[in-house]
Amino acid sequence: MLPALKEASGWPDERIKREFQINDGRIRATTRLFRRDKPLRADYVLEYVGDLPVAVVEAKRWRKDAADGLEQAKRYAKLLDVPFAYSTNGQKIIEFDFAAGTETIIAGFPTPEQLWQRYRAAKGLSSEVQVAATIAPFDQTLRNWDNTAKRPRYYQQVAINRAVRSLTRGDRRVLLVMATGTGKTMVAAQIVTKLWATRWPDASRRPRVLYLADRNILVDQPKDDYFAPMFGDAVHKLSGADPKTGRNIYFGLYQSLDSGEGGEQFYRQFAPDFFDLVVVDECHRGSSRDDSQWRQILQYFAPAAQLGLTATPVEEGNIDTYAYFGNPVYVYSLANGIEDGFLAPYRVRKVRFNVDLTGWRPDDGQTDIYGNEIPDNLYGPKEYEKVLAILERTEEAARYLTECLQQTDRMGKTIIFCENNDHAGRMRAALTNANKEMVRRYPNYVCRITSSDGQHGRVLLDDFRQADTEEPVIAVTSRLLSTGVDIPTVRNIVLFRRIGSMPEFKQIVGRGTRLYPAADKLTFDIIDFVDATRLFNDPTFDGPALRVVRDEADETGHIVDTTPEDVPDEEIVAEPPSDYEPQDFGTFDEDAPGDGQITDQDEIDRIQARSHRLYVNGVDVFVDGSAHYISAGDGRRLRLVELRQYVRDRVIEMKLEPDELRAQWAQAKSRRVLRDRLTRHGVELDELAERLGQPASDTLDLLLHVTWQTPLVTRQERAHRLEREHREFLESFAPEAREILMTILYQYAVHGEDGLDLTVLRAPALAHLGTPTELAGRFGGAQNLRTAIDQLSEMIYESA
Repeated sequence: MLPALKEASGWPDERIKREFQINDGRIRATTRLFRRDKPLRADYVLEYVGDLPVAVVEAKRWRKDAADGLEQAKRYAKLLDVPFAYSTNGQKIIEFDFAAGTETIIAGFPTPEQLWQRYRAAKGLSSEVQVAATIAPFDQTLRNWDNTAKRPRYYQQVAINRAVRSLTRGDRRVLLVMATGTGKTMVAAQIVTKLWATRWPDASRRPRVLYLADRNILVDQPKDDYFAPMFGDAVHKLSGADPKTGRNIYFGLYQSLDSGEGGEQFYRQFAPDFFDLVVVDECHRGSSRDDSQWRQILQYFAPAAQLGLTATPVEEGNIDTYAYFGNPVYVYSLANGIEDGFLAPYRVRKVRFNVDLTGWRPDDGQTDIYGNEIPDNLYGPKEYEKVLAILERTEEAARYLTECLQQTDRMGKTIIFCENNDHAGRMRAALTNANKEMVRRYPNYVCRITSSDGQHGRVLLDDFRQADTEEPVIAVTSRLLSTGVDIPTVRNIVLFRRIGSMPEFKQIVGRGTRLYPAADKLTFDIIDFVDATRLFNDPTFDGPALRVVRDEADETGHIVDTTPEDVPDEEIVAEPPSDYEPQDFGTFDEDAPGDGQITDQDEIDRIQARSHRLYVNGVDVFVDGSAHYISAGDGRRLRLVELRQYVRDRVIEMKLEPDELRAQWAQAKSRRVLRDRLTRHGVELDELAERLGQPASDTLDLLLHVTWQTPLVTRQERAHRLEREHREFLESFAPEAREILMTILYQYAVHGEDGLDLTVLRAPALAHLGTPTELAGRFGGAQNLRTAIDQLSEMIYESA
């Protein structure tokens, strides 16, 4: 294949990228471990210049049909956004031209110049400035955690090139929609790099750029981490004082630009046509409303091209991202990022409290802890922490979270989203008291970071963001950390606040999706106390409708039954706006009445008028079943299923019957093959017993139980039954050999089936009896020992 490209078509070595890796391979998560799928690799990618692919080539062996590789080549070409895909077996070459819509057998590969001219026509690169911007190299100043150059990933290159083509074509408004954690800031910086290199739109000078956001961290992070290292002194942050019109790349807050002395806004110190490009970060907020005061800033700078960046475009009422910016030139979703292995997959643990499921009603004449009489109504999740706070509910959540961290990683960074700042303060106190031993070692182990915490909160946030800081570990917030904060080491996202907005839900989930391999952060957990993950069911999320399964628990909290839970069609996604004005102590939703809850409008008004909520203690609060979930996908869309259902489906897919499963499991060799098959299907057997809450049961019994509802028995019970029912087998061996078999049986009962092969001979419990060779000698050789262990295993796994 290479000679055909190099000799006949003139492609130089440096423009032929062999075994071109497109993605990193999806990460398959377990409780504490992970594994990756194989990455997608194209056999060859042809580049006209560095980092500008123009074609994909798949090469098959000469005995294969050349057509066998074409669909694969087309798939890779679509991902890389190139218009030409080739498949060859060395004798025949098939070309697929996406722009022309043709499939043709050709005699030889086009030359680089021929393909470039066709590429220009396919992409509409008609002007010299478009060509110059397209072939301009990416900036490689930035470094990864391992000190390699930070190069744009394939999808970032597609986003950059599409945006640059649109801008240099003269489009005035351009929209990029990219999931949180996929590098929108990197994309923006490289877009500016290409425009900077080509002196767009005025060849006599460098472009002037305004980067807009509505929070300091959304301005400071891209400025300090990306643009300043890449563009140096050309970068300037506007503060509302001196505009410094001699710079090129400006960063500004809407708030600063909209302020000013003498009634004149600061932004008016710049001419309307001063900027060539306005980058609007998080463009679904801030200036997104038609009647927003901040929209006037964008309208004032209308002569400039405007680039909108968001993970969550909004289309409701007078907020319409698409109406302002138009359709996105590129979309890269959460599902895409997880499938490619660039975003962390996640598990969801759904936890419900008894008072959330059944509601809570006061006794006649009951008062809160301050002596305020509590209106006699049934209160539920819509009222909790807004109208009424049950103190034990927060304390039970803190206890549960502490237990989760103890079982996983006490130092795993965690963000908890509470209803409001007051709720966040009480959650901080409850977690502090539940983690006294950690707080003694790390005083800031738990902290609150909200708008009310001012400069101290910002200092804590800066520490929390750093990958190499030990504290804070747990950040309790309300809304402040829901968007725009890059904290790649976060391992747990905790939802303790009702969420009605899909964009906000996506943003919150996105806090955990960033990877940080340097700290082995490749997955994260979502712990949901408030059924916020019902929003996974909404079609506007990057996935199909969920199958949600609820675990039922007995009075001790142990799961006793699992039943499917239907999400009603009328489940709202975005709550209607309230007629009430927000108060210092929270808000009250107009849609609070319902399902037998507060219905007396006078009582609602009276509670609201007091401007503080009711605080109740002495309520028995406990976890009413906790359902464990894992994330899965088909490569295009996400879905969420309960663990038992997922395992059951995988076993049934493998077409195994109970007797066949037992037989394969009984032999060490076939057991290894079966474990490998299940692992490839996404069933992580090493974690199954712990995640199902049955650590004493054998993996085989767990598979049988969740698939065919067979009774569960423990490994200890199996071992005792073998001793009782197969005494003759054990006594058929000499005492010194029987001692080894009994030790192996004991090891199985305590540690599981991993010891039912020859590797057990290296276990400490057997090492003191001799070397593996010496132990085998007690049986007359290694083959006899292997046979004895296989027989022992078969007897262990006989039907109970």
